[in-house]
Amino acid sequence: MKFTVVSPEIYTYGAMLIGGVLRDEGYNVSLSTKLSVKPKETLMLSLFSTQHLLSDEIKKLVKDHRSKGGKVYVGGPVSAYFEMVLGELEPDCVCVGEGEETVKKLAGDGVSNDFPGLAFYDDGSEIVFTGKAERVYVNKRPLPLIPPDIGSQDIRGASAYIETHRGCTGGCTFCQVPRYFGRDIQSRSVEDILKEVREFKKRGAKRLSVSGGTGSLFQYKNGEINEEKFIELMKGMAEIMGPKNISSPDIRVDCISDDILEAIRNYTIGWIFFGLESGSDRVLKKMGKGVTANQAAEAVAACHEHGLKAAGSFIVGYHGETEEDYEMTKDFITMNQLDDVFISIAEPIPKTPLADLVLRTPDEENPVFVPHTDEYKALKITEAEARSFDLMMHADLFRTNMRPVTNDIFDIYLKNVRKDGDDIRRATAVLRKYYGG
Repeated sequence: MKFTVVSPEIYTYGAMLIGGVLRDEGYNVSLSTKLSVKPKETLMLSLFSTQHLLSDEIKKLVKDHRSKGGKVYVGGPVSAYFEMVLGELEPDCVCVGEGEETVKKLAGDGVSNDFPGLAFYDDGSEIVFTGKAERVYVNKRPLPLIPPDIGSQDIRGASAYIETHRGCTGGCTFCQVPRYFGRDIQSRSVEDILKEVREFKKRGAKRLSVSGGTGSLFQYKNGEINEEKFIELMKGMAEIMGPKNISSPDIRVDCISDDILEAIRNYTIGWIFFGLESGSDRVLKKMGKGVTANQAAEAVAACHEHGLKAAGSFIVGYHGETEEDYEMTKDFITMNQLDDVFISIAEPIPKTPLADLVLRTPDEENPVFVPHTDEYKALKITEAEARSFDLMMHADLFRTNMRPVTNDIFDIYLKNVRKDGDDIRRATAVLRKYYGG
């Protein structure tokens, strides 16, 4: 039996890991970012975004392959909302949750009620869910199936993001990670990770980044950050790849220390990306961030004191965000010079508290649907889109390397916020279709 694991657009770590599992089980496996598969192969789709479920190209791929007698299995983060996956894509089944153990049984026995971790339609078109998948122990794994062209991939400057641990201690209402992997931290060993890093380098990877939500939660136990193990990992990765070819960008503002920042300065490219989200404590509380705007400002200042670059991600149009809250976010950016800024509109990922809130909110109160009637009225955009557009231009004036907003940049920003708004409205519509009651 031959399997093709398709990860649209990019080679995700999860897709490479599943490919490695199947390879070590003795199957012939290929990995691709292209939406294609040979008729006699079994297609395993690894999907990480709700937008994948709305893609006409992906729907056509599944339909055409099944019509020719091919099998289609879907996994990845979208499996958390398997009802939507089955309804929109109509695959043979969904591999729900952590899939390393489930996929072995699925490959060998096919779709069955006999083991947990699957969702599929029965003969009467009713959904069968066989229960929560077995918990995967992160150190019991094969090397990922690394494609030969991994060196040409660029995800925020990295050839790939590798997994060092699973879980997140945070409770952000818009985030799927703690609901998918749990809030307890399960870490790999340093030795296991470094073995993998060597394999990525051997296969042509130019730069590697650490994933897992917050890099410094590696080997976190009993409420304590393990600085020693984090530093050991960063040093070991840098010795293999070179210090300018390693990054550990994503870290919570309350998960840093002087020693952690020094390790990032000494062993990585020297950037940290904070999920700052808002300058309003009221909105941060609604988001379940567990931190304040003052803590965020102190974290940015600490990065600069250690000679690091600090970038910030912000979410606008969150439900309940007032004009006063939004102005606080603008003030935060003005007062805390960031080296880069990323703006997005709040997207309701199914089965998160934000999605539940969106389902309870009528369109006339949802900023993604409410028309903007102030400064950008002539652009015919919504309130959430207007705030995103305005904050992008504002941030350009106050980043450390100020960037003037030219006509071309103006047009790009406007196009991007309109697309973001359209995508979120489509996601909201399909959310209501399956979970709106």
